[in-house]
Amino acid sequence: MIDVNELRKGVTFELDGSLYKVLEYSHNKTGRGNASIKVKARNLQTGANIDKTFQSGDRVQDARLDFHNVQYLYTDSEFYHFMDNETFEQPAIKSDLLGDDALYLKAGMEVKLTFYKGEALDVELPTTVDLAVTEAEVAVRGDTATGVSKKVKTETGLEVQCPQFVKVGDTIRVDTRTGEYVTRV
Repeated sequence: MIDVNELRKGVTFELDGSLYKVLEYSHNKTGRGNASIKVKARNLQTGANIDKTFQSGDRVQDARLDFHNVQYLYTDSEFYHFMDNETFEQPAIKSDLLGDDALYLKAGMEVKLTFYKGEALDVELPTTVDLAVTEAEVAVRGDTATGVSKKVKTETGLEVQCPQFVKVGDTIRVDTRTGEYVTRV
């Protein structure tokens, strides 16, 4: 059992027989009484998001997870397929469990796969990924005194706000935590 004050973004816990991963966390302390901890969490088995409020001092069951380094292979319409680097097994994850994280996956990319009781549940992405630009708006000369940006589309379908100088064929580095442009590679 862990105290709810120890819940932070990325922590996995068990509640009412389901496994949850914390997406957002806030701690509110009013003038009197106990503090309240508000958590937005994703159910790792169904993909549904919940908002839950705990009182300070409440406890939840911690979950023991296994992590394996895997390589992303391909996707069909329903599953994302990976290959374990050590055992060469090929686990698959339902596409609705990945959500927006799927837009950062490229064939051959190495990620960490989370297992719970032998079932693949979640993907831990690297901090940044390099993606090729396939579509970009045409840059217009003019007001460049401020940070003018444009929207580009990458090889995986991810849309990113970038500086005007990024063009089709460039490779850009994107932060997987925020979805923001980092640099041109």
